[in-house]
Order: sequence, then C-alpha cells, then structure tokens
Amino acid sequence: MQTVKALDTCTDDLRWIIRYDPARCTMCGSCVAQCMQNAIEVRMMRQELTVSRKPWPDPEKTHLARPVIRQKTDLAHQCVGCGFCAKVCPNDAIHPERNPDQRIPVIGRVHGPIRRGGRTNLNTQRTLDAIVVGRISQMTDPALDSERHTFDMRAPLGRVLPSRDLSTELQVKDGKLVKTGHTPPVNWIYPLIFSDMSIGALSTRAWEAIAMAAAYLNEECGLPVRMSSGEGGMPVKLMESDKLKYFIIQIASGHFGWDRIVKALPRMKVDPAGVLIKIGQGAKPGDGGLLPASKVAPHIQAIRGVPKSTLHSPPNHQGLYSIEESVQKMHLSLNAAFGFRVPVAIKCAASATSVSVYNNLLRDPYRICGGFFIDGIQGGTGAANEVSLDHTGHPVVSKLRDCYLAAVRQGLQGQIPLWAGGGVGLTGNAAADAFKMICLGANGVFVGKLLIQLLGCVGNENGRCNNCSTGLCPNGICSQDPRLVARLDVDRGAQAIVDYMLAFDSELRKLMAPIGNSSLPVGRSDALVATDQAVAEKLGIAYAC
Repeated sequence: MQTVKALDTCTDDLRWIIRYDPARCTMCGSCVAQCMQNAIEVRMMRQELTVSRKPWPDPEKTHLARPVIRQKTDLAHQCVGCGFCAKVCPNDAIHPERNPDQRIPVIGRVHGPIRRGGRTNLNTQRTLDAIVVGRISQMTDPALDSERHTFDMRAPLGRVLPSRDLSTELQVKDGKLVKTGHTPPVNWIYPLIFSDMSIGALSTRAWEAIAMAAAYLNEECGLPVRMSSGEGGMPVKLMESDKLKYFIIQIASGHFGWDRIVKALPRMKVDPAGVLIKIGQGAKPGDGGLLPASKVAPHIQAIRGVPKSTLHSPPNHQGLYSIEESVQKMHLSLNAAFGFRVPVAIKCAASATSVSVYNNLLRDPYRICGGFFIDGIQGGTGAANEVSLDHTGHPVVSKLRDCYLAAVRQGLQGQIPLWAGGGVGLTGNAAADAFKMICLGANGVFVGKLLIQLLGCVGNENGRCNNCSTGLCPNGICSQDPRLVARLDVDRGAQAIVDYMLAFDSELRKLMAPIGNSSLPVGRSDALVATDQAVAEKLGIAYAC
C-alpha cells in the first residue's frame, strides 16, 4: 500500500485536470508526444474483470493490465490548459478541464514568486464596456454612408505645430510656400500601430508573420499601418531594406540590440517611421523588462549581442532621472542620429503621474517629443511576476482622458499626439475600442496581444495557458524551440492579421459614419454616453440609463 503524505499534490490541487476516456483511446501516443509541458505520460492500469470462457455461464475473475494516459501531479509538469492534446487526438479521448478548487496560488510559491505571461487575471472589468456611441446624426446633421463616403483615416506620429508657430517657419516667396526654418518631422499613419513585441519575446516566425502583414497592408491594401520593433533589435537585412519605413524602432532601458542598429545606420536606405523610447509598460509598470534564459536562443544572442542568460531591463533608463533629462539626452541624440528627420515618441505605463509627464513634455521648448504612448494595466506581457501583473498598474481610459483634458485646458491639444493601448481588442472587437478611445482624446491606439491571438495564441485573462515566460508556447508563438516554432504557419498567420485589419477598417468607418465624421473624431466625447454614472462623471461624458 502506497503511503500518501498530507503535503503531496494531486490533480485536484492543479489549475487544470486532464479528462481522459480510455474507451475512446487508441493509444496512438499523439497527445503525449505533442504536450510541450510534459504533463501526461503512459502508465499501466490494472483492471479486474469478470468473464465467462465457456458456452454456458461460468463467471470467473481475471486481471488485465492495459496502458492508459495519466496526468502528472508535480508542479514542474502541471497542465496549463492549452488544449493541444485535444487538438491532436483523433478520437476526442482527452481534453483539459478548468479546476475551480485549485490550490496553485498557495502551493505554487514554494520555489519563489510565480512568473507567467499573458494578461492580468484579476482586473477583467473594463471601462470601455460601460461606454456606447449615443449620438447618431439623423436630420440636422445627416449621417454618412460608410461604404461610399471618403474617410480620412490618418493619425499623426510627430510633433504637430499650431498655425501660429508655423508663420515663423514658412514664408511665401515668389508665390510659393517656402520652408525657412526647422519644423518637427511628422508622419501621418493609420490610427492603429502593431505594438512592440521583440524578437525573443516572440519566435522569429511569429515576428516575421506580423512584419509581413504590416508590409502587405501598406503595399497592397493602402493602409499605412506601422509596427514597433520591440526592445531587442531588428534583422540587419530588414534595416537595410526599403521596408524599414514601415517600422518604429524601439529603445528601452536595456538597450538590447542597439549596437547592430547603430552599425546599420550608414547603410539604411530609408528612415524608420519613428523611434519609440519605452519608459514602462502597463502590464508590469516599474518592473522593467524580462526575457528568461530559456528563450535566449543562439540567434537571439546574436541579435541582442548578449550571452545566454536571463535578460533584465532596468526599471528606468540609467542616468535619466527627470523628464527634462529625458528630453535633452534621449530625444536630441536619437533625432540627431537620423538627421532630425524621424519623430521620437515616449511610451509610459498609465499611472497617477501620467498627466505630470505629459504636461512637462508639452512644455518642452525644443519641440522634440513626437508622441505620448500610454499603456494600461490590461495590456499583455511575455513574462512577469504574477504579483506585479495582477496588482500594479492603472486602467488606461481615465489617464488618457486626463491627459487630453490637461492639454485642452492649456490650448495645446493635438500638439503631442496621444496613443493609447492596454486591453484594446480584449473582447475581440478592436474597432469599437479604438473608436471610443479616439473620441476620448486619443489620436490612435496600439495592439499587441490581439495580434498573437490571431496567430493562434490560446492564452487569456482567465488563466488559460499564459505559458509565454517558459519558452514552451504550444503554438510556437512565444518559443524559441524549433520543434514548437515549426507549428506556426507564417503565411496563414500573416493572412489572418491582414483579414482582421481589413475588417477593423470597415468597422471603424461604420462607427464614424453615424456621427457624421469623415475624419477621426479625436476628442468628440459628445458622441459617447456611459451606462455607468461613475464612469460618466469621471470621463465627463453624458450618462444614459
């Protein structure tokens, strides 16, 4: 008889229980072979049967040993609920089932803090879901036809000067408008940016699929979508190609990959769309970046110029301890690197200090900052301490609104474009989220988690999978394991993103048309109503019941 101790774990302690029907199983072994978590194994099961071997009833007992699939109960090999076993099983004999009586929050910390990827598992209520489009143009100002009307779907990336400041930079000579001074660079792009996810956090094939989609949308669909590289560098061939104009190069506190970027500068045929300085991200604000050693494969080491080890980005840019220093050092040096032709923007986590940062950037006498990216708590991440992911940060909507109204009070709205993200597309409908954000003051939005969901990611805010930090992504999206990466179809993934973006564009027009706007309704909060009175009062919009 086996001795069982009180502290031994069993399947009822784990987040997911694997349900298995031996009567349907053919023992093909597909589920065991494909489980990247090694959560199941083949074991022998002893059965006692009553049989009759004669032509008349003559029951006798016999024993039979047969192979079955069993779930492992040790924490190192616990099931994460990805469902890949069910996907490969030819007879539907196995599938994971969520366990409401799990004990992982308690027993999972015996080896230190719990780390995972994905989104927050606790803060799932969204302000955007309490907002609807309430103003519909009907007779006094007729609505537009979303299918036939021409819409201006462009947002600025770069410092936009007011007309009073342009008078000193532009003059009329011989009947022509001549530029006599320096004006900040501005790129007019689509109001949705593919957010920064690095090569390393994503597999090379996943990053390639998103990059292919961005290029196709620009060249074949006429949608000037831009993609941020993420911290970690870019392929040299891409930086030296004419496709670089579709990319925003990111620099974060770790400066990973920037040696290769600097060396590629003399050979760049075109300028990038912009430079994004990441101060913080919404999913784990103040915690810095993290790429576990399990994901630092040889090609990642080459791109980033690092040995195989866990790569931490400091929580702040070293030597930059004030907004003024950030403006003077980072913005000026990065603009100088590209001859002051490339807009430079800052990305911060939404927090109680967001408005203070934005106000200081607005007052920048050098007029360098070309965008303010605010990332909220419901954004995703590839790796974080669970306590940071679930318990730190700020929802993005109220901070976006606060920043916009702060600029309005100074008459400076629109000068530094506001871009917002963190949970955009959480329910699958990114167009509705983007429209509401724009009406509240954003010039555009950025999405990340949505893109990898289109590539096949099954992780969600309810605790399914979220195994990004281990390098064991079952769909090869957040892994560097060649066996797992081979599961990702680059062409199909890129096509899925393109198809979604075309639907996004159509849906965004269908929301702009009823309110009578042919251009982006930035700050048109009168088009929105809130079904929650507290939300209405906070955002300064009408309450509807």
